[in-house]
Formats: sequence, structure tokens, C-alpha cells
Amino acid sequence: MRYCTDLHTHTVASGHAQNTIEEMIEEARKRSLTLLGITEHSVLMPGTCTEEYFEQLTDRKRDYGDIEVLFGVELNILDYEGAVDLDEQLMQKMDLCIASIHIGIGYEPGNLEQNTNAIIGAIKKPFVNIIGHLDDGKIPVDYEKVIDAAMEYDVLLEINNNSLAGCPWRENARENITRILEICKYNKYPVCINSDAHSIENVGRHNESLELIKEVGFPEEYVLNFYPEKLKTFLNRYKNTGF
Repeated sequence: MRYCTDLHTHTVASGHAQNTIEEMIEEARKRSLTLLGITEHSVLMPGTCTEEYFEQLTDRKRDYGDIEVLFGVELNILDYEGAVDLDEQLMQKMDLCIASIHIGIGYEPGNLEQNTNAIIGAIKKPFVNIIGHLDDGKIPVDYEKVIDAAMEYDVLLEINNNSLAGCPWRENARENITRILEICKYNKYPVCINSDAHSIENVGRHNESLELIKEVGFPEEYVLNFYPEKLKTFLNRYKNTGF
């Protein structure tokens, strides 16, 4: 099996990342990726893109020869109902939409029920494809309920390699990701490993995630980074059927 996709990366357009689109693509090529997602932070993240920027992304080419690039957005989940910070019509135009909680960007952690409702509300949005870094212990979530909703709406949960590689502001990430993997394993539901790279050094980084996946005994056949054509069926640009 070969890890060949990374759908969650950021460029200088996100405000706090370090490299250009072209630099990220070239690094992905060096690491033998065939599918790269560039998902800039949505409009409420300080220093990030405007709606006009996301509109312009829809006109960029996707075919770079040996690598396909998808242009999308990492949405901010804003409240306990799962509202996000981009207009639905613009979300529909994105190749993929990741929805994540960023504490202080419109969202303050609530109790277990409130946080769970927030994630499920985002899952129900028609153009959300992936829930990002659902592993921060400061935001307790009922993973069984979230995964039930993800299965119903054909939304993937991200295994965020940045969290496992020592992201300093997320608590108990390893334990929480282990729980996500165990529930998805029981339900035979796939996951997607993403680097959450903010610089070329981390594009395609996945070793920490694969080590945990092996430790949990999670079947490789449900790691969609090995199966880009199956992965595409979950994304706005290609979505037609479930897994």
C-alpha cells in the first residue's frame, strides 16, 4: 500500500502558513503524492482569505501532470448548532470542505452534548466532506454519536497527523484518535489521514498516524489515502455514491 493523498494543507494565503501553492505542489510531487488538497482557512480566521479569494480558486487548473490538486476550504464551526463561516453557495463550488473547531474563532468549548451537537450539525451541512482534527480533549465529544452521523451523511473523520506529531494546543489527542479508530473499525467505516501541513516540511507527513493505525489493528482497506478513487467519492468535486 502506498500513501498517495493528503487533503488538508495550507499556504501563505491562510495567514500563518509559510509556503505558496506552487511550493506545496512541488513538495507533494517530491513525496510521490498523486492527490493534494489545499484547504485554506475560512474567512473568520485572522489573516486568512476573503470570499473573493475562494471564488478565484474555482478557476485554477487542477491537473499538474503527475499530481491532481483540489482547492477547498477549512471551515470554522461557530456554534453548538454547527454553523460555519462560508456561504453555502460558495461551499458548493469548493472541491472539498473540511469543517473544524478552532477554539476562540467563533467557538468556545461547551459540554459533551453541546460539542457533539456542533459537530453533528456541521456533518449535516450538504457540502461538508471531512471533519478535521476531532481529537482535542478540551472539546469533549461523544464519538459514537458523531460517527453514526458521519456514516449517515457520508462524511469522513480526519486522522490529523499534526495532532499525533505533538501539536501543543490539543490535549489527549492520541487517546482520542485511538477511540475514533476503534469505533470506525467496529463499524467498518473508513478514515482519511491528513497532515494539516502549514509548511512544505510536513506535506504528506503520515508516519505517526500509520503507526497508531497499526497499533489499533485498523484495516488498511479502510484508510482511504491508499485508495484515491474511493476517497474522491466523498468529495464535492466527485461525489456520487458512498463507500
